[in-house]
Amino acid sequence: MQQQQSIHAVFDKQSNQMKYEYRLSLSASIDVVRLLLNQGLSFRDHDESESSLNIGNFLEVLSRYRDRCEKIKPFVLQNAPKNNKMTSPDIQKNIMTACKIETIKAIIKDLNGDYFSLLVDESFDVSRKEQMAIVLRYVDRKGFVVEAFIGLVHVPDTSVLSLKKVIVNILAHHSLSLSFLRGQCYDGASNMQGDINGLKVLIEQESRSACSIHCFARQLQLTLVAVSKKCAQVGELVLLVSNILNVLGAAFKHMDELRESLKKRLQEALDIGELEKGKGLNQELGLVRAGDTRWGSHYKSFGNFILLFDSIIDVLDTLAEDASILDERAKATGYLRSCQTFEVAFMLYFMKDILGITMILIYRFRKRSKILLMP
Repeated sequence: MQQQQSIHAVFDKQSNQMKYEYRLSLSASIDVVRLLLNQGLSFRDHDESESSLNIGNFLEVLSRYRDRCEKIKPFVLQNAPKNNKMTSPDIQKNIMTACKIETIKAIIKDLNGDYFSLLVDESFDVSRKEQMAIVLRYVDRKGFVVEAFIGLVHVPDTSVLSLKKVIVNILAHHSLSLSFLRGQCYDGASNMQGDINGLKVLIEQESRSACSIHCFARQLQLTLVAVSKKCAQVGELVLLVSNILNVLGAAFKHMDELRESLKKRLQEALDIGELEKGKGLNQELGLVRAGDTRWGSHYKSFGNFILLFDSIIDVLDTLAEDASILDERAKATGYLRSCQTFEVAFMLYFMKDILGITMILIYRFRKRSKILLMP
């Protein structure tokens, strides 16, 4: 190939047979990439050598595809020319990028220049890099509400101006304007929802119609948590339950002991007729960690703690007597003593009942219907 020649000129000189083989090889790789993307699977593995027992999802699926399709068998993997295998990491990445571009094109075409809303969230990835996910919400031409993910962008910092710049650049890249923005939805972070210098305020200054309504269920959850923590007894209960869950979850052995105790007590209850047998009954329960921003998590945490209370006491009692580390024995003894007081038992049931009432309202908020009071 001469340096001054374009790739198109070189390709035109190839025989029709070579072009046919190239397209088959490329089509096979594209089919595998689309399958893996659709299923949300990883592409590569640590060791992709021929001696490896697992050469990664891409090569494994392509290998099975080759074995079952006689049409592509002579032109892929080992049977393909060394410079035309279409399996290198760069080729895989290029195909993925092409799929992303075509998918977003289809989304923008479906939007058809109409009004839209933005759903934005930020979080760290496993390498501790801050990333921002952007989703478009709109009504398509058939009248259906569509939520389409259009990008995951690394942000150098989480300042309001930086986040706004990223959003504006992404919208501009897809020929979208803030003037067509009719809604904003963010998490509860101050840089997002702040009423003075939050991201929503900056965007509303440019697009007055871009309303921002915080999730009602989340608002109720945050309000309940904030008000509850004003009560010392509730704060002590939340701390006690959290500490006990940390102790039990610190080792697989403790969780196994909890399951064995629960299994034994369930069998005893079934034997004396306190519980009924049947499909879907007496399912295994787990300990639920409460989160201030996860709606309903405190209700589930307290509810499961009550149902597993006897088994939790059994495990704490075992730890208080048999734990090899003095610190573990001391903690277990203290938690065991606190759990078996009237005050803790009363507060557990009291909070479960109070939160149970609010859960009805939270579930109403989560429904699409705006009718809150009808059964």
